[in-house]
Amino acid sequence: QVQLVESGGGLVQPGGSLRLSCAASGSIFRINAMGWYRQAPGKERELVAGITSGGSTNYADSVKGRFTISRDNAKNTVYLQMNSLKPEDTAVYYCNAEIRTSVIAGTDYDYWGQGTQVTVSS
Repeated sequence: QVQLVESGGGLVQPGGSLRLSCAASGSIFRINAMGWYRQAPGKERELVAGITSGGSTNYADSVKGRFTISRDNAKNTVYLQMNSLKPEDTAVYYCNAEIRTSVIAGTDYDYWGQGTQVTVSS
């Protein structure tokens, strides 16, 4: 079984920065795409940033230029550097990863972290 463990969330003032991390552990054959989603109160969950195994990235328009997603394949970890934070960034942030868990065909699954609260408030 695979687990995704997040860290780095918290309370920050507008204009501040936070760095989220998500480490995958367990039975991992390979990790394809990894990403960060968020869900604000009363809103649908949305993709914030994604990164492929080859390093290609994509961002929601609302965070472009402020957030940076990266990954450390040796550590099975994905990061989200969040700068110039705004109150509208307040949400529960979830890590997601597409992971093949063994050499056996058909063992590709989508995993989610537990979610971490990010609150941007003055």
